[in-house]
Amino acid sequence: MDMNGPGTSAWDVTIKPQQAWWRPDLKEFWHYRDLLMLLVRRDLTAQYKQTILGPAWLVAQPLLTTITYTVMFGLVARLAPAGIPAMLFYLSGIVPWTCFSGVVNKTSRTFVTNSAVLTKVYFPRLIMPVSTTLSTLFSFLVQLGLLFLIIAIYALFMGFQWSPSPLLVLLPVVILVMSLLGLGAGILISAMTTKYRDLGFLVAFGVQLLMFASPVIFPMEIVAKNATMLAVLQLNPMTGVIVAFRTLLFGGVVDWGGLGYSAAFAVGLVLVGLALFQRVERSFADVV
Repeated sequence: MDMNGPGTSAWDVTIKPQQAWWRPDLKEFWHYRDLLMLLVRRDLTAQYKQTILGPAWLVAQPLLTTITYTVMFGLVARLAPAGIPAMLFYLSGIVPWTCFSGVVNKTSRTFVTNSAVLTKVYFPRLIMPVSTTLSTLFSFLVQLGLLFLIIAIYALFMGFQWSPSPLLVLLPVVILVMSLLGLGAGILISAMTTKYRDLGFLVAFGVQLLMFASPVIFPMEIVAKNATMLAVLQLNPMTGVIVAFRTLLFGGVVDWGGLGYSAAFAVGLVLVGLALFQRVERSFADVV
């Protein structure tokens, strides 16, 4: 540093962002892809570390939740639709919802939970929420395999006539939309929690509440005659994802309008979330 006079200074090197705050540096992000994979492995390892069942919780957790929902909402409340075994109906809703809620809850805490690292080491901050999304997607794929296994058991041993949609090959598109919704919501909330910490306490509650405004525990046919409830469900972008997910698995007419709305909402959410995330990233060390 060269002192030019009292109260003035000139730095030899000045570090400035090379990209506008509203445009992420994807080239730099790709340069740190090895770190991304390292963080994904870290998340997967740390998630069930020092637990008795370990990774078996990936299977046990959705199974226990499905059994609970099958008894409460299927057998007692009789909300499950005819034609699909109640256990398959609820598991096919729980698996995508668990992935979405996991991405939102984990990525929304990116700045707060990793503040010690983010204030000392430089790397593209966007790597943190993306690594969380990828590790959660890995868990989702394991649970999706469980779903297909249970479908096979019902088809082979319980007389269930499984007739998936011919468009089942489009399932990755539905998974992509679901992932973008979770990532977009997560990075948007994480940027806001740097200044408003109270928001972090409301996220888990809000996501849980949102589940009851989606067709996880009941089919769309139940609310079809109630215009108000139907409108609320259709405003929820996860409704189109879950309906399309089940339609591709068990057959039926795909609601392209609902899925298109979910896709457009996901893209918009990611763009807004990225812009705010990039802007907050430059000054978050001063507020965390």
